[in-house]
Amino acid sequence: MPLSEDEQKILNEIESQFYESDPRLAREVKSTTVYTRHVKILRWAVLGFLLGILIMIFTLSIHVLLSATGFVIMLVAVLVFDHNFRQLSKTGMQQRAQKKRNSDVWDIFGSTGQKMRDRFQRDS
Repeated sequence: MPLSEDEQKILNEIESQFYESDPRLAREVKSTTVYTRHVKILRWAVLGFLLGILIMIFTLSIHVLLSATGFVIMLVAVLVFDHNFRQLSKTGMQQRAQKKRNSDVWDIFGSTGQKMRDRFQRDS
């Protein structure tokens, strides 16, 4: 249901007051999405994996336990990556399902049904 002109005006006033009162928070809210947190964690996981590889390779000749520590870091990074990637995929699938639930049957088929009704109304 669309907003009336008065409601739209009030909403615009609230929005402008929000931007004036706390511009930093407004910028953060505007730039943050559902995916932002998971993408950041994915980047850190990739960095952790690369760090684990470097530790494992360069400490193998020094001590086996240090090299094993690099392997454990790699393993944890892969598990964190997998978990957050699944969460990211799950969020995307939930949004798609929500859009499908909210769509009308006529939205799925487009305006074909309306064109057919118009055609039959003109003929009669």
